[in-house]
Amino acid sequence: MSHPIVEVQGLTKRFGEFTAVDGISFEIRQGEILGLLGPNGAGKTTTIQMLLSLITPTAGSIRMFGLDLATHRETILSQVNFSSTYISMPYSLTVEENLWFVAKLYGLTDIPRRIDEVVKKLEMEEFRSKVTRKLSSGQMTRLTLAKAILTEPKVLFLDEPTASLDPDIAHKTRSLLKEVRRSAGLSVLYTSHNMREMEDMSDRIIFLQRGKIVAQGTAQEIVKRFGQADLEEVFLKLAREK
Repeated sequence: MSHPIVEVQGLTKRFGEFTAVDGISFEIRQGEILGLLGPNGAGKTTTIQMLLSLITPTAGSIRMFGLDLATHRETILSQVNFSSTYISMPYSLTVEENLWFVAKLYGLTDIPRRIDEVVKKLEMEEFRSKVTRKLSSGQMTRLTLAKAILTEPKVLFLDEPTASLDPDIAHKTRSLLKEVRRSAGLSVLYTSHNMREMEDMSDRIIFLQRGKIVAQGTAQEIVKRFGQADLEEVFLKLAREK
């Protein structure tokens, strides 16, 4: 079995009297896609923000590549990237200029080749010279994903990576992520409200509710535990109990 790349122990985040994340522990192994599920307000976004060192945990620890995030932040984050439907890029730059900006920020070399490859993989040729503020929601989703895989990270956090995409592009994007995972041993934390997508993409899933992990395992194991027909029914059951 592959070794853990990400190790989370007792992770907690409180905002005043409210506990957003309540003592969760999990790991992501090398080359694994770990699904993170839960209704709105379950603590998914807060967890990702702590993994990206955007907010400081109240308690607990995060280790990546065997290093503590609190003391090796720069070393760790240089090997990590993030894509979300809910982030924006500098609107006045073109798509290609945005990718150049990211490449320079990470100190990449051979930048034109890298940009050409990611633009081709995500079928972005027709809008690579377009100003970002004029992109459609689907094109913006592809740009944020391109930004994330351009740096060839070892760990990738993906928040709704196929939202707003046409079904054919979404399918190609999932295939691309699986290919990168296989070829580069990429470790991925994956969130989506598309339950079929979660079943298709995730090797294992952790289910958050009110900041706690209430279930973890393969999609089939979780469905069996809750006595439901599929993952969507489990999600709806937990959402009602929210």
